[in-house]
Amino acid sequence: MTRAYNFCAGPAAIPEPVLQKAKEELLNWGEIGASIMEMSHRSEAFLQIAADAEQDLRDVMHIPDNYKVLFLQGGASTQFATIPMNLLRGKSSADYVRTGIWSNKAVGQAESFCKVNLAADTMDKGYNYIPEFESWNLDPDAAYLHYAPNETIGGVEFNFVPETGDVPIVADMSSNILSRPVDVSQFGIIYAGAQKNIGPSGITIVIVRDDLLGNALPITPATFDYKVQADNDSLYNTPPTFAWYMTGLVFKWLKEQGGPEAMAVVNERKAKKLYAAIDKTEFYLNDVKADCRSWMNIPFQLHDKGMDDVFVSEAGEEGLLNLNGWRTVGGMRASIYNAVPEAAVDALVAFMDEFEKKHG
Repeated sequence: MTRAYNFCAGPAAIPEPVLQKAKEELLNWGEIGASIMEMSHRSEAFLQIAADAEQDLRDVMHIPDNYKVLFLQGGASTQFATIPMNLLRGKSSADYVRTGIWSNKAVGQAESFCKVNLAADTMDKGYNYIPEFESWNLDPDAAYLHYAPNETIGGVEFNFVPETGDVPIVADMSSNILSRPVDVSQFGIIYAGAQKNIGPSGITIVIVRDDLLGNALPITPATFDYKVQADNDSLYNTPPTFAWYMTGLVFKWLKEQGGPEAMAVVNERKAKKLYAAIDKTEFYLNDVKADCRSWMNIPFQLHDKGMDDVFVSEAGEEGLLNLNGWRTVGGMRASIYNAVPEAAVDALVAFMDEFEKKHG
């Protein structure tokens, strides 16, 4: 079987060695005579799988001991509501930075629980830049500051971490976690849906500093209370065991590659190749400001929007899959997460050259 190159934004590509390993163990994990999907989440075998996955993530991200690592259900979108439920801590407002569709959704959920102060907002400019930090309107008494370091749809990525003093920073890293090193100690919470740069859909990683636990609003369901989940090692309710197992395999693969430090070198090179192909001609366009272009999600347009479907169709015939843009935005988008090999970017660049010669 010849595998295609998958540029889907999520659920996204998974490293082929991980898929092969899962295939080998699908019917009979560890010679127990049963699949991981048939195993009790309370069994010694699964508890070891869960512990190994957490330790491997701690190792590759250098997570300090005063942070809990949670493996939760509901996707990153559930965290949009779960965060204010857990982090308001008696305060009435929180700072939000709105730089894309996903951070806008987070704002909408937070408004049900607190006053939202938009510390920075690029909606009026079409989400194609990151405002200078000096222009932000930060509230020193905010419960927390929430932002999305990488916006999957618009293709903007922060090249700095905000400085907020004693106000905890909450970061939605769903689409760029593990793509480069981060200093976890700069954040109060890091959360990420797995289906973009970690593994299959169904599980969400939440990395939360210990001092932020134990202050959930009285209305918070137990499954959404970070302290309840931390006290139960993310096993308060039955977790998505197969997705947890798969993320563990991805973390081991990432270790073998050299961790986020090594991936950053490859990811930067992949992104530079694709942006160079876009910028060298007027046939393609990316309007994101150069200093905040995403390494992970690269949207682009054709000079003739009527050719979008032709581009996606002909690319698919060449084994380049899922290049259509977000449904309300249009155009094209190439998501080049860790699991997308550099050869895939090379193939896409070559196709773009040929497509322009044919249709330009």
